[in-house]
Amino acid sequence: MKREIIDISIYLENDVISDPPGYRPQIDYITHKDSVPEIVGFFPGLEPDELPDGEAWAIERVNLITHNGTHLDAPYHFASTMNHGERAITIDEVPLEWCFQQGVKLDFRHFDDGYVVTADDVEAELARIGHELQPLDIVLINTKAGLRYGDDDYVSAGCGMGYEATMYLLERGVRVTGTDGWSWDAPFAHTAERFAETRDASLIWEGHKAGRDIGYCHLEKLHNLEALPANGFEVSCFPCKIRAASAGWTRAVAIINHD
Repeated sequence: MKREIIDISIYLENDVISDPPGYRPQIDYITHKDSVPEIVGFFPGLEPDELPDGEAWAIERVNLITHNGTHLDAPYHFASTMNHGERAITIDEVPLEWCFQQGVKLDFRHFDDGYVVTADDVEAELARIGHELQPLDIVLINTKAGLRYGDDDYVSAGCGMGYEATMYLLERGVRVTGTDGWSWDAPFAHTAERFAETRDASLIWEGHKAGRDIGYCHLEKLHNLEALPANGFEVSCFPCKIRAASAGWTRAVAIINHD
């Protein structure tokens, strides 16, 4: 048996519009030469030219929020409660068994940017690919946004999962979902238009807010979902263990075992 591992994560990097202004990562790169004064400070009497090649170490200073890059959102991100009133769990409390399970990919690339996916859409796509959801399946949503990463419109690209579509998954035992868009929900720019027309605040973050009824996690800013089959693979997405946090970064991968 041959194991194929497919990277479905984006980079943490500068100069890519992967988040709105004020939320983007900032990485400062300290080279082997830049750090020479630091290593000299640890060893009294050491002269820089005594170091092999006159070099010390390369390190990076990173300024992030927990929602930069490919990350796993905890129920606490969506609301203070889950499961109709229980305290919402934080990322360090997410059951690890949720994070390594069989994967399913729903292809919604044909939907327009800003479209809100319904339960009927989910059911129709599951029928098309011939998959019956199992408890703890990790369901990945392939949108138009996946191929727009690196472009200026990435944050506003792709469809989003509505409340009823999200609940369709959760009621069948799904506890981790994912999207290659910036958000599980429709992009804010499109939701803002709908809110302006209706003044209905329940439209804002409706997919996320499903977690108030059934606690769940989702991955955001996945990548390369086009390379995955509809099913027959596993997903590994263990988050960084950040105490009491709303999310944690993850190097999400898909694993396919070939006979």
